Amino acid sequence: MNLYISDLHFGHSNVIGFDKRPFCNCDEMDHTLIQLWNARVQPEDTVYILGDVCYRNEHSEEWYLQQLKGHKVLIIGNHDGRLLENPEALRYFDRVEKMMHVADDGHQISLCHFPIAEWNGYYKGAWHIYGHIHNKKNETYEMMRTRERALNAGCMINHYAPVSFKELLRNNKEFWEET
Repeated sequence: MNLYISDLHFGHSNVIGFDKRPFCNCDEMDHTLIQLWNARVQPEDTVYILGDVCYRNEHSEEWYLQQLKGHKVLIIGNHDGRLLENPEALRYFDRVEKMMHVADDGHQISLCHFPIAEWNGYYKGAWHIYGHIHNKKNETYEMMRTRERALNAGCMINHYAPVSFKELLRNNKEFWEET
C-alpha cells in the first residue's frame, strides 16, 4: 500500500508550539510519531515522506529512520539539508527525489514538498500531494484550497501517522471544514 506523510520534524522542539501539537516535549513527540508510524505501516508498504523529516534534532537522522517500518521514499523538503549530507541516513530510503509522479489506486499523483498552483497532469485530472505549510490556514492554504485535487500530507492534519490516499481525502476535507 502507498502511504503519505510530511513535516514530521523529528527532534524539533519548536514545532510543538508552531503547530500546536499535543505533546509536552520533543521526546514525547518523537516517541509518539514512531509508535503511530509503526502501528500503521506494514513492512511491504511504501511511505512517501513529503519533506522535513528531522530538524534541529539531537539524535542522528538514522536513529529515527531505522525505527520506522516500510519502504521509505523522500521527497526533499526545505529542512532536509542535514539529512541529505548523511550517507548513513540516506541508506534508509529507497529513493530520494525533489519531485515525483506516482500512480495510486487509479489516480495519477504529483508529489512535491511545496504546494504548487499547477502540477504535472493538472489539466488531465492528476492530483497533487504536498506539505510545507503544516496546519496553517494562511494565504497559501486559501489558494491551495481552491485546487480541487490538492491534498496536504502534513502529519498534524493526518493524525500524526502515514495515511492512504483515501484517508488524505477525508482528513483534508475535515480540516477544511474546521472553523
